[in-house]
Amino acid sequence: MQIDSSIFKAYDIRGIYPDQLSEPIAYKIGFALASYLKPKNIAVGRDMRTSSDPLAEQLIQGIIDYGSDVIDLGLCSTDGLYFAVGKFEYDGGVMITASHNPKEYNGFKICRKNAIPLSGSEGLNHILKAIQNDDLNGKSPDKGNIIRKDISDEYAEHCLSFIDVDKLKPFSIVFDAGNGMAGATIPPVLDQLPIKSDKLFFELDGTFPNHPASPIELENLEDLITRVKETNADFGVAFDGDADRMFLVDKSGNQVGGDMVTALVAKSILMKEPDNTILYNIICSNAVPELVTKMGGKAIRTRVGHALIKPLMKKHNAVFGGEHSGHFYFRENWFADSGLIAFLVCLELLSVENRPL
Repeated sequence: MQIDSSIFKAYDIRGIYPDQLSEPIAYKIGFALASYLKPKNIAVGRDMRTSSDPLAEQLIQGIIDYGSDVIDLGLCSTDGLYFAVGKFEYDGGVMITASHNPKEYNGFKICRKNAIPLSGSEGLNHILKAIQNDDLNGKSPDKGNIIRKDISDEYAEHCLSFIDVDKLKPFSIVFDAGNGMAGATIPPVLDQLPIKSDKLFFELDGTFPNHPASPIELENLEDLITRVKETNADFGVAFDGDADRMFLVDKSGNQVGGDMVTALVAKSILMKEPDNTILYNIICSNAVPELVTKMGGKAIRTRVGHALIKPLMKKHNAVFGGEHSGHFYFRENWFADSGLIAFLVCLELLSVENRPL
């Protein structure tokens, strides 16, 4: 089958819908993935993009035609998908999302058991080759089943387990969901926090009518910065389209870099457990390893990318890993990243130290 191989990236599959990534391609990817993993079950989640539902339908069809069951998580965040795969011991997972990319894009983030990501050199290459060679044999006479599951409450409980809610101060915080999945996934957590929350763009809308859901770019934080200043809030929080990345702005409207957030999270963790290993990527400033060492931890520098960071964290039993790009990984989260957990850990630190961001 003709397929644009450029949609197979180093860590995911991503392209323009439907020119590069169409429903027939989604079906083939689902079948080829099941053929590669040979799983009993695969969890599938999707974001709010207009193309996510039709792509999910065909991806799921491909998986069940192979004979594997699908746990349909419906609308969820990427970190929620990783949580589900780890917590419920599913054999794999697929998140249908193009994260922070423009509305015409979509894609698949894929992991195996224990939320271990597939990469271009391990897994995604096999799927591409199987589709190119039309090597999609082995359709089972017994189709798999589709089991629907809502993880929202269990994921909220899991995230809250990383902190002591009783220690939190009643901060005034502005949240910008960017019309992405954070609008659905973080309210169950916010409802349990003693804070004043001001919510911007929590309506799910895959056309991104207000601004691109890519908060690493300063221009996409303008609405958040304006609201923080107007309301004299303590700080602001922004999430990207699939809600796995998190960015902060202080009360003066300054963007807090991902390396500084890495330092904050590392400090909070090492205050509780000093003798631990922290990973940080090569683009982070020297402030990160200096703080980790000062706090009694061991700092290890790594290259960029979750397919590299997660195995390295496992190898060194690192409790936490951070990237300048807003990805934050936790050992007790199956070494997967979660912007929501990172926010909560930062909130606890600021509360305990009784200081502004």
